[in-house]
Amino acid sequence: MAIPDSFIQELLNRVDVVDVIDASVPLKKAGANYSACCPFHNEKTPSFTVSPTKQFYHCFGCGAHGTALGFLMEYQGLGFVDAVHELAKRVGMTVPQETRVIDKVAEQAALGMQEALHMALGYYRAELKKSERAINYLKGRGLSGEIAARFQIGYAPSGWQNLASVIKDYQSESLGVAGLVITNEQGRRYDRFRDRIMFPIHDQKGQVIGFGGRVLGGEGDDSGPKYLNSPETPLFQKGHELYGLFLARRAIREAGKVLVVEGYMDVVALAQHGVGYAVATLGTATTPYHITKLMRQTDNIVFCFDGDAAGRKAAWRAAINSLPALTDGLRLSFLFLPPEHDPDSYIREFGKDGFEAALKETQPLSQYVVQTLSSANDMQSHEGRVRFLNDVEPILKQIQAPALSLLLRKRCAELAGVSQAELESLMNLAQPAVRRKSAPARSSRKPPTLVRRLIQMILLRPHLALQLDASMVPGNGAEDEVFGHLIRLASESPSLATSALLQSLRGNVPESLMAEISAEVMEVDDAFEIEDEFEGAMKQLRDSLKQRELAVVLRIAQEQGLQALTQEQKMLLQQFRRGAVQGSEQNKV
Repeated sequence: MAIPDSFIQELLNRVDVVDVIDASVPLKKAGANYSACCPFHNEKTPSFTVSPTKQFYHCFGCGAHGTALGFLMEYQGLGFVDAVHELAKRVGMTVPQETRVIDKVAEQAALGMQEALHMALGYYRAELKKSERAINYLKGRGLSGEIAARFQIGYAPSGWQNLASVIKDYQSESLGVAGLVITNEQGRRYDRFRDRIMFPIHDQKGQVIGFGGRVLGGEGDDSGPKYLNSPETPLFQKGHELYGLFLARRAIREAGKVLVVEGYMDVVALAQHGVGYAVATLGTATTPYHITKLMRQTDNIVFCFDGDAAGRKAAWRAAINSLPALTDGLRLSFLFLPPEHDPDSYIREFGKDGFEAALKETQPLSQYVVQTLSSANDMQSHEGRVRFLNDVEPILKQIQAPALSLLLRKRCAELAGVSQAELESLMNLAQPAVRRKSAPARSSRKPPTLVRRLIQMILLRPHLALQLDASMVPGNGAEDEVFGHLIRLASESPSLATSALLQSLRGNVPESLMAEISAEVMEVDDAFEIEDEFEGAMKQLRDSLKQRELAVVLRIAQEQGLQALTQEQKMLLQQFRRGAVQGSEQNKV
């Protein structure tokens, strides 16, 4: 059962974000707010601001923002539920789901995917503690109990229906949809994961959404594939998720880079040796979705796959699949280990220092692509250069980053012995579009739209929402959706704090828009007379609404005639005509 939104709102109304953050990051008074060097990126001049009145934080350097709840999740790496429990404990509140009277029948009937996965996770973790064989396997791989607990590693024992011991309604449809059980042709159900080390896969909130299971045996083990992942489900899409990202976010920001590897054990082993900024793809090639997700954390992505032929093949797929997501601000490179090593074995043999020394020898994507294709062809012959141009053409057509595209075209033309103009003409390549620089600084930010100003006012004075209606804006853009969401929520609970309203937007609003709104609200002076500006904004909103309504009336009158108008629409048209006549007479005078 999910934690009620009303409880989250009350919790955020009670906690003090200054106390929560100051316990981990010492804050200094800075006018009405508090400041510190941002804990989420390296900086020397403080740009991390915490507002005691608005009850949220915002970094004007990297854009990190959130409430007390968000801080615990981002800084301490807690899952959503754990962060709620931690905050509740600080202010003496009890999370509702702990005290409700449990109706077993109703609970089993309402069993959802998330709850099924959570119960399975608890079962697998408990079983690991009971299995000496599984514990010895992890110890043999050099893992400590502490690192196993951090990654919530578990064990699925042998047997066909072990989950039935913890999930009473073993026939529940949720178990099948969540990928925990399989139903055979005869209708018999059995556990998908059996006699495997279990690695839970978490979403950005820290909730488990799937599992990866590894057999305990060696290469000759006949118990199925070495790795078995959860199937695609409504919660889990392999091409969108990365193993370990939720736990690695803080380390990624501190290191200024992320390391993409192939396997679960690579991620865990690297973390065991102090390299906590690694993530893994989930049995699928790297996708543009993966790159986009990682770009929200850092602009330096390093791929490090196994040193054998399969690893190099995976590296090439990663390079090709990354092309559509490339930007000129992104550094994407490759680390190739010796053929006999993977990241797990390499760091165990050479340690953290040896591994990070190897990281200094990475190869940039552009160099890797050109070198791979040129070495695969005889560049001394005309035929080889023709094949090279054929190979590189689809790659050049996918790259949208202007500067990178330009440099790659020049280099490929040089290798093929043609001019850049000849190469572009031969491949029918458009000129790289020059993109504008990203987000403007505070001083050069565009004035907010009317809807954005009203969003700021509602966030700071929720009771003002009682005078508004979502239908007052067109409703065809992200800002309009935020406007409607805040009006509905603030109208129901006009005493909500700014932090509670901002928290309600998380996951429902594009992150870039959230960062902009957070920055704008943080910049509003606490002493500003918002009510006065609200009156002016309301007048503009009503005028805008009237103009839209009039445009509809004029279109109907023009297309269908006056007889198609309602009485109310005819009155609006008459008012418009009277106003137009009066304006004309005043102009004559």
